[in-house]
Amino acid sequence: MGDKIYHNKDYFAQLQTQTNSVMLTPVKSVKDQPEIIKHRNKAADDLFSVAVSKVRQPIESIFNWIIEKTDIQRASKVRSTNGLFVHTFGKIATAFIYLIF
Repeated sequence: MGDKIYHNKDYFAQLQTQTNSVMLTPVKSVKDQPEIIKHRNKAADDLFSVAVSKVRQPIESIFNWIIEKTDIQRASKVRSTNGLFVHTFGKIATAFIYLIF
């Protein structure tokens, strides 16, 4: 599941052939599309976008909770890949400790 900003048909087709994965994003409006086509597809596009958003919402909520509890995005002192792993997994472990206690 992705956001509208990640909508790229060529990349999604390549992803599906290489990894057998399907990427779903809310429907993004097309510039200069005739109004009649917009109105014809609006109901289906809105339903699809709502369905994708309902799946994404819990995922975004847990990421937001991790960021809020651990400040995981602040990694300015990390200088190596191993340091990044230690930072990331340490912060995630901290988040789970918050859950337990």
